[in-house]
Amino acid sequence: MTSANDVKTGQAISLDDGLFQIVSHNHTKPGKGKAFVKMKLKNLDGGGVVERTFRPDENVERAIIDRRGHQFLFRDDLGFHFMDNETYGQLAIAADDVGAASDYLSEGMTALLSIYNGRPISVDLPPSVELTVSAAEPGVRGDRVSAATKPVTLETGLVIQAPLFVEQGDMVKVDTRTGEYLTRVT
Repeated sequence: MTSANDVKTGQAISLDDGLFQIVSHNHTKPGKGKAFVKMKLKNLDGGGVVERTFRPDENVERAIIDRRGHQFLFRDDLGFHFMDNETYGQLAIAADDVGAASDYLSEGMTALLSIYNGRPISVDLPPSVELTVSAAEPGVRGDRVSAATKPVTLETGLVIQAPLFVEQGDMVKVDTRTGEYLTRVT
């Protein structure tokens, strides 16, 4: 337990209604009345953001989150299967819990899993990943205008906009934060 006055942005805390990460906090001492700490909290279970007010001497429980590298193995009816890079233990995560990261996971890739009390709560990807183009229409010869793009389908099923010179079988680098094409990998 730690006081609400001693927490920092980015830390995780456990409250009665769930697990939260501190997005921002502000200690305020009004001219009249008692001081308070106002926090903006992101719910790690549901993803919503709420604002809460605490007394500075009020205790909150800090949550210890273990972040470790896991290799993505495969996907099936049970969800996404990962292997711990240190212990070689395997775990399955439901597709709903993986969220948008599922668009960028390819077999053999390493992702950072955040685990709280033995339960995975999030999948963190590197800033960019390299994926193979599984389907792309050929670029039209007369359509070579600068910055012209076409939709291409990647091995994970994600469809992105890429330059006209990208063809089926090419390896491309994609930004996992925005979903944008970065470059073709040779």
